[in-house]
Formats: sequence, C-alpha cells, structure tokens
Amino acid sequence: MVKILIDADGCPVVGQTINLAKTYRLPVILICDTSHEMHREGAETITVSKGADAVDFVLVNRVDKGDIVVTQDYGLAAMVLAKRGIPIDQNGRVYSNENIEQLLHGRHVAKKIRQGGGRMKGPKKRRPEDNEKFEAALTVLLKKTKENEGKPGR
Repeated sequence: MVKILIDADGCPVVGQTINLAKTYRLPVILICDTSHEMHREGAETITVSKGADAVDFVLVNRVDKGDIVVTQDYGLAAMVLAKRGIPIDQNGRVYSNENIEQLLHGRHVAKKIRQGGGRMKGPKKRRPEDNEKFEAALTVLLKKTKENEGKPGR
C-alpha cells in the first residue's frame, strides 16, 4: 500500500496532509528529530536522534516505489526520486527528474555565495494561498495514486 512520509522538521503542512490522507485512506508517517518531536492523531511518528541528515536517511530508507514524500529538502527529494517515490514540497511543487537537477544546482550556487560572505534572500512569508496550492497538488497526486493502486507494475 502506498504511504505518505513527511519530513516533519519544520513542515507547515502536516495537518493538511493528514486530513487529505484520511480521505484517501492512506497511512502517514511523520519523521522528525528530537528537537522537533511531534505526535499527531492519524499519523505514526518516528523520532530520530539529532544530526545532519538523520531524518533524511531514515525517511529515504522507508520509501517504496509510488510513496508520496512531503519535503522542502532538494537533496532528500533527489534520493526519493531515485527510489521511484513522489516528492512534493509544502507549496505543491512536485519534484521530478526534469526539475531536480536545476533545483540542486541553484542550492549549490546559493551555498557558495553564502560561504563567500554573501547574503541570500530568505523564503517569502507563508500565505493561505500556499496551503491551498499544496492541498490542490497533493489531491491530484492522491487521486492518481488511488487510480493506479492494484494495476500491474505498481
């Protein structure tokens, strides 16, 4: 069965994801570290020790083909794609083999600028429209998932 995994450290759409997952009867797994520990009704929580990428490695080891992963981490999204999962960010952007390379390159360039003493503009403040875009995009993914469930090759 397809499941939804959430990179829950700082994820602003945990509640929306759980609510939509209930509608489609899919299990949700929250993965967070000890500094962001959370428990939500309707989801299993896995808490890992703090450490660079600790959540990412636990999450990617649990991804199966067709699973949906909510994350804003481009590196984690790339690993999920390699395992044939479907990563989506908190604003409804679905990561794909067509866009991940450009996103990773942009992240690399930004890191180089910061290491050189430069400053980068941070993300825009979250707005209600961002939640609506996320819910619409996740709903599309969930409908496709339900349509494909039980088909050969799944």
